[in-house]
Amino acid sequence: MGGVWFDPLLVKRDRQLMKHQLYCFRPVLDFQPGRLKRFGVRLTSRLSRVMFQKAGYCTPALLGYGVRAMLNSALQEKADLTIVHSEAGLWVGDQLLQRGLRVGVDFEDWFSQDLLPDALSIRPVNWLKALEERLMRQCTYCLTTSHALAETLAQAYQATPPNVIYNVFPQVKTQSVDRAGQVPSLHWFSQTIGRGRGLETLFQSLPLIQFPVELHLRGNCSAETKIWLDSQTPSSWRSRIFLHPTVPPGQLHDCIAQHDIGLALEQTDPPSRNLTITNKLFQYLQAGLALVATSTTGQREVFSQYPEIGCLVEAGDAQALAIAINQLLADPISLAKAKAKSLQAAQETYCWEQQQNRLVQVAQLALSRGL
Repeated sequence: MGGVWFDPLLVKRDRQLMKHQLYCFRPVLDFQPGRLKRFGVRLTSRLSRVMFQKAGYCTPALLGYGVRAMLNSALQEKADLTIVHSEAGLWVGDQLLQRGLRVGVDFEDWFSQDLLPDALSIRPVNWLKALEERLMRQCTYCLTTSHALAETLAQAYQATPPNVIYNVFPQVKTQSVDRAGQVPSLHWFSQTIGRGRGLETLFQSLPLIQFPVELHLRGNCSAETKIWLDSQTPSSWRSRIFLHPTVPPGQLHDCIAQHDIGLALEQTDPPSRNLTITNKLFQYLQAGLALVATSTTGQREVFSQYPEIGCLVEAGDAQALAIAINQLLADPISLAKAKAKSLQAAQETYCWEQQQNRLVQVAQLALSRGL
């Protein structure tokens, strides 16, 4: 497994994860602060963006740091099957295919459709589409995160739909708590706390919530964002909102499981966010939380199989969000049933134990095919 190291905290977590695993991670580029290569790599990346914006010229550095290093590492590895992911991985996969090597692709996101309008003008969308189309059509090992995204990708590129492997986790038991009080609590998390993630609607809904409840937000939060959150917070809620930092993956389940309602407030734009099913929804299920989720195409896929896990609301509708939360808080029996259904959904479908055999079968099929 290869990639780029750039954040010392995440490097530490990588090393902790690898201590007791059969796999290993080898950085193709150590891009942490203080490294001699850092300036040159950043300069190359900046020049690539200028060349694209001024002349429409696409270079691998436009897709991320260390892209050529990833290709060189893959060529040296001489693996029977190289699985790529991310924008940079698309280019690496295309180069490997041109050399007659066996490649797999994981569309955890629809990369060419994962940008907001203000970012489209500075990203090589057409190039990304061409890379996606080539890998979609030529890779036997081709995965994505939902049936909705698989069908849309297949239609867009006139290709066989990717195999759907839900991005879920092994079942675990809850061991710890960090609740501030005994009242019910809402939980929202992401890698970053910020705008454009449904929090605007959530904070607009708070004055409409009629029951005592805490709100816990988990993620990296900048000083600027804290000021923005404070400006959005009703005065009556200031003692009931709690910010938590990110935690290592092994601790996240316990941090989630102590709460009652998980908020999955994904947006319907860009298309990639609408069609995928994010990690947070699966982790809420596994932790036994009732769900209040926006009605994206991907999240409707889960609710269509297990409608009793909670409530769906339209993105951007603060009143509907408050009504859904009030309904669950008003009836402890219904809340308990929704939490139980979430655990059932995780145990029956949305856990690694239910997905692993399918993933192995897809890999075996890809390895059995001739080059």
